Amino acid sequence: MFSKQEAQQLKKEFWIAFGKSFPRKWILYDTKIKDFSFKFYADKKKAEVSIDIEMKDEIFRNAYYEKIWSLEDILKDFVGDFFKDEYYTLENGKVISRIWVEKHDVSVFNKNTWQEIFEFFVEKMDGFERFYYEYEDFIKDV
Repeated sequence: MFSKQEAQQLKKEFWIAFGKSFPRKWILYDTKIKDFSFKFYADKKKAEVSIDIEMKDEIFRNAYYEKIWSLEDILKDFVGDFFKDEYYTLENGKVISRIWVEKHDVSVFNKNTWQEIFEFFVEKMDGFERFYYEYEDFIKDV
């Protein structure tokens, strides 16, 4: 078990190592759609890559979610099997729409799994980004 400070330091080292291993400019928040972003996530049990649709206005949030969902089979070709939740609740209680892929049995606290996480991140985020660039005009047309 790590102290809070040790855990924070290890997480910081993880993200620095990822950036050095795969120096690339990702889309992440630069989608040109407010509150529509791509995210990396890793904790003690899994790693995730997601599209988070966080508009406060539920009508807009659902419209973007439905746009992506209408391309379900195409997205699957880019990233493989994925999960979706139109009403995903974050730890802080905020409700968003999320589409994501995940990898289990890896940990940000186990340096032996870092390379596996990094490769997963690169493969899946690249797939999400290629999908987005291919269908960007369609997705933005809400």
